[in-house]
Amino acid sequence: MAELVSMRLLPLWVGARGIEFNWRYIQLSFEANISLAHHIIMAMLIWLWTRNNIEKSVLPLIISLLLLCSSKQTLLELIGTMFHISSFGVLGINVAVTLLAGLIATHLYINLCIQENSWGNLKYH
Repeated sequence: MAELVSMRLLPLWVGARGIEFNWRYIQLSFEANISLAHHIIMAMLIWLWTRNNIEKSVLPLIISLLLLCSSKQTLLELIGTMFHISSFGVLGINVAVTLLAGLIATHLYINLCIQENSWGNLKYH
């Protein structure tokens, strides 16, 4: 919550109210949306990690996604600095990584829900 207020909301509220247009505020709004999706993905991955009925073969994938999501911002800044990528280029990489992690986490979540429903709906004749 503190990150949201200090890094996203306050600069956008104070700076975007000015008369001059700046692309930085558009980028801040995109980063805020990506951050929101990132936090939802992290919550989903932590929920999957704490499940007792998840397959043991999927657990390393969940843990590696959690590690990637935890260190994503540091890795993005490192990549941007090493390869001299512009801020919008880093934003594009951020979108791609978040989207990929979200798709994988959602796929795992849906498979777990289907698995639970198929076990719960077994009918014996």
